[in-house]
Amino acid sequence: MPPPDGCSINSAASDESEDTEPLIGSDEIPPLCCSARFNLAFLMFLGFTVVYGLRVNLSVAMVAMVNSTDPDPDGNHSVINASCPPPSGHENTSNNFQQPAGVPHYNWDSETQGWLLGAFFFGYLCTQIPGGYLAGHYGGKFFLGLGVLCTAVLTLLTPLAAKWGSYWLFALRALEGFGEGVTYPAMMAIWARWAPPLERSRLISMSGSGGSFGAFVALPLTGYICQMLGWPAVFYICGGAGCLWAVFWFIFVSDDPRTHRRISKEERDYITKTVGPQGTGHGWSLPLLHMALSVQLWAIIVTQMCSNWAYYTLLTSLPTYMNVILHFDLQSNGFLSSLPYLGSWLMAWLSGVMADALIERRVFSVTVVRKIFTFVGLFLPSVFLVAVVYAGCDHILIVTFLTLSLTTGGFSAAGVFINQIDIAPRYAGFLLGITNTFGTIPGVVAPIVTGYFTEDHTLAGWAKVFWVAAGINAGGAVIYTLFGSGKLQQWALTEEERAEAERNRNRSISH
Repeated sequence: MPPPDGCSINSAASDESEDTEPLIGSDEIPPLCCSARFNLAFLMFLGFTVVYGLRVNLSVAMVAMVNSTDPDPDGNHSVINASCPPPSGHENTSNNFQQPAGVPHYNWDSETQGWLLGAFFFGYLCTQIPGGYLAGHYGGKFFLGLGVLCTAVLTLLTPLAAKWGSYWLFALRALEGFGEGVTYPAMMAIWARWAPPLERSRLISMSGSGGSFGAFVALPLTGYICQMLGWPAVFYICGGAGCLWAVFWFIFVSDDPRTHRRISKEERDYITKTVGPQGTGHGWSLPLLHMALSVQLWAIIVTQMCSNWAYYTLLTSLPTYMNVILHFDLQSNGFLSSLPYLGSWLMAWLSGVMADALIERRVFSVTVVRKIFTFVGLFLPSVFLVAVVYAGCDHILIVTFLTLSLTTGGFSAAGVFINQIDIAPRYAGFLLGITNTFGTIPGVVAPIVTGYFTEDHTLAGWAKVFWVAAGINAGGAVIYTLFGSGKLQQWALTEEERAEAERNRNRSISH
């Protein structure tokens, strides 16, 4: 039964709201396929594909730029060779592959590489909260588009910065992170205005899963380009793709369904009625004290930090592990490093559809759904990371367990990673800026810690890396299960919603 005009699924705010909120009849919901909201999600998906291509290209290109992850210039490879034998059929494969003539390479040790791989996140930390705040006030279109465009332009300068030295490259990567930091908060600010509550899981999971798809495409493609054209071409191609995407973004996207030029009247009315007052900007003032004291928000923060530790460890360091420990050549390295992200991408899509179905059919409340998907998406990856340690040097088992770890991690896309829009839709961009700021700390620290653990390039050092990631991940699963929530918080209500809640309360008392 549809709600009366002016009412929305977001409007209920009581403790029982998850089970009593009115639902729109399925015959009144405009089809998702080919709709304006689906096209927006698909364009976001492509955007985050580019974003993660810009982010991870250095992970594989580093192998080609250094041309050996062994910091020993005397050629003593006894420690490396003692770790694992080459995979079957690769015994005579040399890691010192041929690149086109004139392509430079650099003598950066393991610690320097760790700092360079983590440099992006130093800048990424700085713009999350300001980006989320401004996107929530003005709308996210400009900030998401400009963030990708600036990062793409800076990526084109990577070969020049590397030529000047590691300090210049570190600064450039930090600037890229500075530009890209606004993208995810801006995405959430856009969906606060565009995503009907019963479609949030699939729309946000679909658009955000572009990150995993970008890693899946970029990792093998980077290895291929490095061998065919030389590593500088990687950054020219990725940067060019980002600039091209920005053109389409600024032409076709609108901040609000009310101002979209190609949306149907039926779809516009459906979105605006179901999103309700929460689909407006939050203004300049924010309930900062309530946010700081919110247990539900801190549950999201801590859980995202735990999950991101494992994710960023693999994202930045897996190509090095494949090269140094498992001795895969660069093309095999890129392909095998990308396999886990294919599984993660597919699982993120599937989890979004499943979560929306469970909520729409009232099988579980929003809170229970978010907790189920978060627990599965953090605990199972921990199990598979531990399995990697016990797989020893079995190349097939290691690749299988790493793939399963990131694949099952895709469940959390419909859990904690979209929870901000459940507890405070109109502040979702700002809240995601806060949670992503804390969640980015592992992106800075994890590659550096990995570099210290693996200085000697031993299997034991990498075992420590996987044990730490598994333990932190499992801890996050427990914390969110205990303290997470999917309920709209009282401090997130608009004045209109508070007045409506008061009228409903008075009406119930009078009856």
